[in-house]
Amino acid sequence: MAIEIKNKIVSYEVVDNLSVNDAPVEKEPDTQGAEIIQMHEKLERPDMLLGSTYKIKTPQSEHALYITINDVVLNHGTEHEIRRPYEIFINSKNMDHFQWIVALTRIISAVFRKGGDVTFLVDELRSVFDPRGGYFKKGGKYKPSLVAEIGDAIECHMKMIGMIKSDGMDDCQKEMLDAKRKEYEAIYSNGTGNRRVTTDFPVNSQLCKKCNTKAVISMDGCMTCLSCGDSKCG
Repeated sequence: MAIEIKNKIVSYEVVDNLSVNDAPVEKEPDTQGAEIIQMHEKLERPDMLLGSTYKIKTPQSEHALYITINDVVLNHGTEHEIRRPYEIFINSKNMDHFQWIVALTRIISAVFRKGGDVTFLVDELRSVFDPRGGYFKKGGKYKPSLVAEIGDAIECHMKMIGMIKSDGMDDCQKEMLDAKRKEYEAIYSNGTGNRRVTTDFPVNSQLCKKCNTKAVISMDGCMTCLSCGDSKCG
């Protein structure tokens, strides 16, 4: 931050061993003169943080992973109050991934404390693919790796605290997709007897390249995803 010197300099001194904790936390004034504290790595950790825990259960392990994300509340009690992620912890009975999970949580926590736009972490983690192959979750959702599913948990948390705006379908799109699904299931049931559908979408659905869910069906000559609404017909 630049400081304008208006008076004549008459003396100076050199300060050695300046502690990082002694440096001021970045603040910016609002239009009414109040100081707004932004997320910064020099921000001291409060004694108590608000947190949320997310459970991940994969078919590749009999033990679940529990992801805890703790948030710091900035500008508490003012109109500028915001909640930002400060640290992340991952715990599980399965010790196979212990080493890289500890390294991953420390790196992600460091990025959180840097401040700024940290939403890029979601896309970076989701783009990680397991060389042994991914897996399908309940409902036909495909997960390319365990790391990608950790990215999904972080995205869910960021949406909860308002860092990421949800771009879900509107009511009209949901009604249209529900109608298409019911129509398709009626045709499918009439053609195959009493065979039951065991997933959230028709069993012979194709994988959607946009949302990685087995929910793409052909209706009226158009391939449409019943999960995200993506369609080749526009």
